[in-house]
Amino acid sequence: MAAATAGSKIAAQPAGRVRGYDHIALPMQNTEAMLAFYRGLGLEVRESANACSVYIGEQMINFHRPAAWQSGTFTLRAPAAKPPCGDLCFVWEGTPAALAGMLERARAKIEEGPVARQGGRKKAASSVYVRDPDGNLLEFMIYS
Repeated sequence: MAAATAGSKIAAQPAGRVRGYDHIALPMQNTEAMLAFYRGLGLEVRESANACSVYIGEQMINFHRPAAWQSGTFTLRAPAAKPPCGDLCFVWEGTPAALAGMLERARAKIEEGPVARQGGRKKAASSVYVRDPDGNLLEFMIYS
């Protein structure tokens, strides 16, 4: 590693920083319909007693089962969160036609789109909006 010389600028590296999301947690009402829907999107689903985890790459959504989020002893959640309370945006890495086909196979009705949007990647994109069985809004964004 090269030594710093007088007058050179070295960017300070922060001791710690937020890198991104690991997971999001949402309450769910219609467990069987929700699991079938997310499996229909081609996503991996794992079930436990209190939650169903849906994996999207290295991130996941934990859907808390009704018995868990409705319990007075389950406090590690937003107290006012009730289905539907999610507004999620996914990045689609395929063609618009492939997205339409996947959504049709999952029986997801397109509410809006494709429409031009500016995404979190600070680039132009095209978005399609659907709802899952609990009514959460899902956006599928295709970057150009």
